[in-house]
Amino acid sequence: MAPREALSTVLDGELVGHDGLVDRRVLCDEDLYRRELESVFERSWLFLAHESQIPNAGDFFATTMADDPVLVVRQKDGSVAAMLNSCRHRGMRVCRADVGNAKAFTCTFHGWTYDASGQLVNVPKYDEGYHGELDKSKWGLVRVPRVESYKGLIFGTWDEDAPTFVDYLGEEMCWYLDSLVDRREGGTEVIGGVHRWVIDCNWKLGAEGFIGDMYHSEMTHASVGLGALPDKGWQYGAPRGHGTGFFIDGLEYWNGAYGDEVVRYYEEIAPEITNRLGAAAADLVSACAHGGVFPNFAYLTGAAMTIRVWQPRGVDRMEVFSWVLVDRAAPPEIKEASRRGMTRAFSASGTLEQDDGENWSEIQRVMRGSVARKHPINYQMGFGHERDDVPGLPGTVGYVNGDLPGRGFYRYWAELMRQGPLKRANGDGSG
Repeated sequence: MAPREALSTVLDGELVGHDGLVDRRVLCDEDLYRRELESVFERSWLFLAHESQIPNAGDFFATTMADDPVLVVRQKDGSVAAMLNSCRHRGMRVCRADVGNAKAFTCTFHGWTYDASGQLVNVPKYDEGYHGELDKSKWGLVRVPRVESYKGLIFGTWDEDAPTFVDYLGEEMCWYLDSLVDRREGGTEVIGGVHRWVIDCNWKLGAEGFIGDMYHSEMTHASVGLGALPDKGWQYGAPRGHGTGFFIDGLEYWNGAYGDEVVRYYEEIAPEITNRLGAAAADLVSACAHGGVFPNFAYLTGAAMTIRVWQPRGVDRMEVFSWVLVDRAAPPEIKEASRRGMTRAFSASGTLEQDDGENWSEIQRVMRGSVARKHPINYQMGFGHERDDVPGLPGTVGYVNGDLPGRGFYRYWAELMRQGPLKRANGDGSG
């Protein structure tokens, strides 16, 4: 089938079936990838940074929204702004540092300078070259129109008409996410900087894996020796493609990577979690939980605390941004033990991370074959056995080993792809 034919089929709903089957071309078709950059990523709320990364006015963090470089900057009034890291003159990055503090950003090509809010404040040869006629107020950096913070997590979207971030999550997903970011007084912080690495695979393999795949753990990570997996657990899939899954009990699973002291810490804070969020939330973080916010924000909670973003870098390549997340109220020794444990297990050289990356890149290599592309992949595990009556758990849930969140992820992806790109700006030079 020609690429344009593949693109038309997703608009007709044929690539993502209601029976849990997904056409492999969603992971390897170049035309589909180009469309999803506009249809999926420009319409969705994307993770930008954690509040603790930019505590002071002028602090900035350079990241990307899909493949668009952006700067996330703390403003003088304490608010957070995000802007396209691209000079309005010729398109050069105006900041080539990853983090720092700055009063202004100057393009190293021709010297156009922007203040911390993105306003154009200086143009070399303004009088001689432009005869004083360039309206600098219209040539500021392109702003991300919507930026919101949810309990320390900063998200942004290019869609001016998008629902609020809380509405985008939905009440049910807010409850599940709170077990990560709001389980202790003072919330969370990131420590140890950002870990970044590249994997030769489509970004969706990481995203839907963290949203909905606990099933792989016993086989994929058998050599790590973290102990037997618990038997009990649930998973949840949200209408907008978010999801989570978690074991109940079994903190000893993490002894090998994180140590007894971290396991004891989580046992000790269980009453506080129960008081803040309820007994079901305490169960949720008692062993291990994975989850994600559509399209490409992911997390682990329980003894393994990490947040990350699967940044698309082409149809068959993604860059991972990953942080160690800790409770702000945790003792220093627990924070350090968590940092070491996450580095051992979930960094670029982490034991578990290498297992996952090998699987994903091998899947992508198989996609090169013409015959392989013609056969669907299967997300039918637990299909038809979902429940809405589990005490303490909001929403539709299923057994922890299943494909409920994965099915929701691809259905919402297909819905956005059918909607198509946002209406483009007029290109009149407005900032």
